[in-house]
Amino acid sequence: MALPSWLSPFFSLQYPVDTPKNTDSFPDSAYYATGLKDIYLAVTLIAIMAVLRDAFRLLVFEPFARWKLYRDAAYKTAQQAKKANGTNGKANSNGHTPHRVTKSQERKIHRSVLRFAEQGWSMVYYPLQWGFGLYVNRNLPTRLFNPVDLWVNYPHVYLPAPVKFYYIAQTAFYLHQMLILNAEARRKDHYQMMTHHVITVFLMGASYFYNLTRVGCLIMILMDWCDIFLPMAKMMRYLELPQILTDAAFGWFLISWFVTRHVLFIIIIWSTIFDIPRVLPFDWDPVRGHFLTKGSWMMFLSCLLSLEVLQIIWFGMIVRIAWRVVTSGEGASDDRSDDEDER
Repeated sequence: MALPSWLSPFFSLQYPVDTPKNTDSFPDSAYYATGLKDIYLAVTLIAIMAVLRDAFRLLVFEPFARWKLYRDAAYKTAQQAKKANGTNGKANSNGHTPHRVTKSQERKIHRSVLRFAEQGWSMVYYPLQWGFGLYVNRNLPTRLFNPVDLWVNYPHVYLPAPVKFYYIAQTAFYLHQMLILNAEARRKDHYQMMTHHVITVFLMGASYFYNLTRVGCLIMILMDWCDIFLPMAKMMRYLELPQILTDAAFGWFLISWFVTRHVLFIIIIWSTIFDIPRVLPFDWDPVRGHFLTKGSWMMFLSCLLSLEVLQIIWFGMIVRIAWRVVTSGEGASDDRSDDEDER
């Protein structure tokens, strides 16, 4: 049964067009223009993400973490009681059974369960969306190490269905993250994270409606890669897995962060600075979808540089953690956001 016309934008891609002749990407895909009705699908995706996040949190991650941590705490208590009393299953001097979890352990477990479950949604989303982004980028005629291809044949007015859905889904995710950031306990880097999300959403929206989606697709896949490994390291830490596993995950996160955000992302910024003025004319022509003027170019570049400055600040914190691990033997922990301020 067909959806009512007013409801259709919430559940389908809008503005279908004929597939362009001699298209350089996704020749067998349906193609679409962009427009304000695309916001409706983003709203639906935000709602779906909110439901899925809570479903995974309440039905998968919290029960698993609670089972694992209570089991480990009970075993640890039993072992301590055996050593203290030289018994095997008898009550200790305080009258407690050896497997009982103490109040302090319960408080710690409760906090770890909540934090583990909060990270779980990122651990579900980022690998799936990074895989989809890889598929999208492999079918676009762009190359990371020759980024001039990002600007060739601009404006890219009509989008294949995978590119359009990828863009809307990613925008919905960051809008959803902004809501979560204000709903959860406030972290030490709250304002930096909010600034990052605001700049990211602005860049995605502007590049979407200004027909600069190819550079956006490439940036998103770079950003998503290392975001797979930070929640992984945190979840290992909350489950109290062997420290070597947590440190290994954190170390890979550090390496992937540096490569993607301070090497590959710089390549894109370099191309934005030098290739755009060389390849494209500065012109404002809405009829043919050309919105690249000197002013919009400078704004786009300023946002990219602002993101890089934030990432440099965060990378300094990450390196400080790594140095602490190497010099003192302490386990890795995320100084950016792991501890929250009291409200």
